[in-house]
Amino acid sequence: MEDRDNHAEAARSSRALTFWGLLALVMGNLIGSGIYLLPATLAPLGANATLGWVVTIAGAMTLSFVFARLAAAIPRAGGPYAYADAAFGPVIGFATAWSYWTLVWAGNGAVAVAVVSALSLAFPALAPHAAIAAVVLVWLAVLVNIRGVDLAVKLQMTTMVIKLVPLAAVVLLAAWLLLTRGAAVSHEVAVPLTVTGTAGAAALTFWGFLGVESATVPADRVADARRIVPRATLVGTAAVGVIYLIVSSAITALMPRATVAASPAPIAAFLGLGFGGGVAQVVALFAAISALGTLNGFVLLQGEVPRAMAQGGVFPRWFARETAQGTPARAHVVAGLLVTAVTLANFTRGMGDLFAFVASVSLAAGMLAYLASALAAVKLLRDDPAARVVSVIAAVFVGWLSYGLGAEANGWALVLLLAGVPVYLAVRRGGASAR
Repeated sequence: MEDRDNHAEAARSSRALTFWGLLALVMGNLIGSGIYLLPATLAPLGANATLGWVVTIAGAMTLSFVFARLAAAIPRAGGPYAYADAAFGPVIGFATAWSYWTLVWAGNGAVAVAVVSALSLAFPALAPHAAIAAVVLVWLAVLVNIRGVDLAVKLQMTTMVIKLVPLAAVVLLAAWLLLTRGAAVSHEVAVPLTVTGTAGAAALTFWGFLGVESATVPADRVADARRIVPRATLVGTAAVGVIYLIVSSAITALMPRATVAASPAPIAAFLGLGFGGGVAQVVALFAAISALGTLNGFVLLQGEVPRAMAQGGVFPRWFARETAQGTPARAHVVAGLLVTAVTLANFTRGMGDLFAFVASVSLAAGMLAYLASALAAVKLLRDDPAARVVSVIAAVFVGWLSYGLGAEANGWALVLLLAGVPVYLAVRRGGASAR
């Protein structure tokens, strides 16, 4: 038995994630479809959108600080589940894990649709088959992650480098336009700032920050997790926040609001100012690669979360079984089937509606996981006053986001969360009978 345990530990150590792999996981999961699609969605909100970005970046940094502190104190696999379980016990731990897992697999449907949406600009024949094409992409990502964590991380690092190219081009073009022409003066009627408008904008922009906790989920695959996971979490979130703020500000300042709102590819339209209209298809391919990298990263998490839950005794042990490559293939397959069901069940929606629906529902479903993590930090980090204050701010921020998502998204999220009750009761009865 001891030899087998030592062999398993050695195998896991050989697959240990490094700082750079974790940084690519965090940044790759954050920079996906949001920055390419959100400028058009946010344009009608005017100044509320800019304020929404600022609030979201600040809120995301409070959450990343919370996760960094928790990861240093409790370097266990599962991320939000591990912290809620340690603070509040298995019932809240299960609810948090189920919430987070729902966020991940449901959100993967939206990310896959975003890949297809970008590709359809270059290949219009894909548009009528968006749901089917999205499902195919999900299963390709599932197969990559079943093949091995190392392969998934290599793909993540490669797409991370590629996806920065068009964003860097936006920054350079904005700098050139400002130096040669000066800032554009807008004579449009200003959109009034409102609490509702800013909350709605923040709820939408937070889609671009889903994944601040990514490095904490596979913590047991990281050598020196107490040091590396917090660093990757904070550095990755801060870097992405700076990129988002610069890119979104450049588009807002240098393009008319109506033009941005009407554009299916705002970043491509902006780059067309300097490089000509033919750049749209090239940017669309970069956007597809960007979203594909995010899909790959979140598919990794959709397998790791149920594995951690099963190892913690709040999910069927069947999900804890790993392949010879050390990957939770069963968990990946089940999550892939769930993504397939949600995506195909809404295939009649247009691409934009399908993305917005799945994204908002997955966001609402995951809010419990972020709230529970913030409250867990308040309880667990008693010797860290600064962390407890930031955790309270993070909890308030999450509550505000839930308000901004609206009744429909929260209603569907409640249905998905209640679907976990029979699973928990079945596992509990099974554990009791085993004893």
